Amino acid sequence: MTELNSHVLADVVEASNDLQQATSAVMAKETAKVDGSGFVEMGLAPELLAALRDLSFTQPTTVQVRAIPLALQDNADKPANDLLVSSQTGSGKTAAFLLPVLHTLLQQQQQQEKDENKAWADKVAQAAARGEESPKKQRRKNPTDTRHVKPANPGALILCPTRELAQQVAKDAIDLVRHCKGLRIACVVGGMPYPLQIARLHNADLVVATPGRLLDLQRSKQLHLDKVQFLVVDEADRMLDLGFAEDLAEVHKLTQTRRQTMMFSATFAPRIQQLAARIMRAPQRLQVDSPQEAHANIKQVLFWADSQQHKRKLLDHWLRDTSIDQAIVFASTQIECDALAEDLQQVGFSAVALHGALSQGLRNRRLQALRDGRVQILVATDVAARGIDVPSISHVFNFGLPMKQEDYTHRIGRTGRAGRDGLAVTFAEWRDRRKILDIEHFTQQPLRVDMIPGLEPSQRAPRAPSGAEPKRFGKPSGGRSYAGPKRTPGFKPRGTGRA
Repeated sequence: MTELNSHVLADVVEASNDLQQATSAVMAKETAKVDGSGFVEMGLAPELLAALRDLSFTQPTTVQVRAIPLALQDNADKPANDLLVSSQTGSGKTAAFLLPVLHTLLQQQQQQEKDENKAWADKVAQAAARGEESPKKQRRKNPTDTRHVKPANPGALILCPTRELAQQVAKDAIDLVRHCKGLRIACVVGGMPYPLQIARLHNADLVVATPGRLLDLQRSKQLHLDKVQFLVVDEADRMLDLGFAEDLAEVHKLTQTRRQTMMFSATFAPRIQQLAARIMRAPQRLQVDSPQEAHANIKQVLFWADSQQHKRKLLDHWLRDTSIDQAIVFASTQIECDALAEDLQQVGFSAVALHGALSQGLRNRRLQALRDGRVQILVATDVAARGIDVPSISHVFNFGLPMKQEDYTHRIGRTGRAGRDGLAVTFAEWRDRRKILDIEHFTQQPLRVDMIPGLEPSQRAPRAPSGAEPKRFGKPSGGRSYAGPKRTPGFKPRGTGRA
C-alpha cells in the first residue's frame, strides 16, 4: 500500500510539471500568433512574451535585436558575454538588458521549484516506505512580520545615475514580470524613507538602484550583494559625470562572483572604455546608433535671441501654440528653473518645476502629475534629461543650454517617443555660439535657424538662416483666458495674444 502511495505521489508531481510545461507552450504559441516577431525567435520565456504582447511591443528595436541574443548566450559551452553598448535615448535599451536578465532569473526560479517539488516527493516516498506518516510542509511565514524579514540577496542589480531613471527602469521591469509568479522587483533610491525601502527589498530578485543609497543599505547589513549574478550599469557616462566612479568600484568588488556585466552608454569615450576595462571581462562592443540616427523623427530648430528677456518672449510665443500637448522646458540652473515655472504659473499655464533640490516625494508627485496629464509644462534641469518616458510630450524647449553636448541629445529624446514625431526648439544668445557649434558637431546635424515675425533678433545672426525664406513657426493664440497680472517682462497672461 505504501509503495502504491509513493508511486501515486510521484505521478502527481510529474503531471504537475507536465502541466506547467504545457501551459508555457500554450502561452508561447498564443503570443506567436499575435506578434510573429523577433521576440519569439529570441527564445524568451512565454511569460515575458505575453507581457510584451500586453504592452503592444510587437517588433524589437535595433539595440534589442543585437544585444538580447548576445546577452542570452550563457550555458556550459559558452560563458556569459559582457556587453558594452552605445545606444541613445529612446532606442529601447531598457528592454535590451531587462529581458535577458529576467528570462534567466525566471528559468532559474522554475528549475528551483522543480527541484524542490522532486525533493519533497522523494521525502514523502521515503516516509511512506518506512511506514511513517507523511511529513507536513512548514507554514508560510508572514513576510510583513519584522521577525521574518531577512536581508535582501538579489540575483540581479541595475545601477542608474538618477532617481528618476531608476524609478522608470523599475516600472518597466514590473510591467515585464506581470505574468511571472514570484519574481520580485525593488527600487532603491535616495530621498525615500529607509523603513519603506527595506520592506520592499524583502525577497527581491532584481534591484534597481542609485549607487549611494544601495551602498548605504549594504553597509547597514540590509542588503547583501554576494549572490548578484548580473550587473547592469545604465547611462554609464552620466554615472561618471555625477562622480560615482568610486561607488562603481566598490559595487564591482562586492559582486566579483557575478556571471555577467552589461554597460550602456551614449558614447565609447575613453573614460567609458577605462571603466569597462576595470569592471568587465573582455566585453563585446556594440555601436547601435549615432546621436543623429537616434533622433531622426525629431525636428530641431534654433532661434537666436538678444537677451534673456528676448528668450522669454520667444518661449511665451511658442507655449501659446495650441498644437502642444505636453512640453518640457529645460533650464540651466535650479534658480532659473524655479523662476520660469513660477512665471508660467502666474500667467495661467499648468506648469511645475523639477530639479535636484526638491524632495524625492515632491519629485515623484510632479512626475506622476505629468504622466497623468494634470500638468502640461514641466520646467526642469538636466535631472529630467534621462528617465522620463511620457509619450504625450510633443515639444522640448531648451531655454538654457546644457553644460555638455551629450545632454542635448538626452534632452530632446524626451519627445518623439513611442514612434511619434517630436519638435525640439532651442533658444540661444550670441554668446552661446560656441556651445551651439559643439552641439552640432556632436550630433553631426546642423540646427535649422529660424525667426518669428515681430520677434527677430536686433543683432546680425552668426550665420544666415537656411533657405531663402525661413519658415514661420507658430499658430494663432488659442490659450485659456487668464485675468492675473503680468509679472515678468516677456510672459503675457494666457489668452491676451502674442507679443
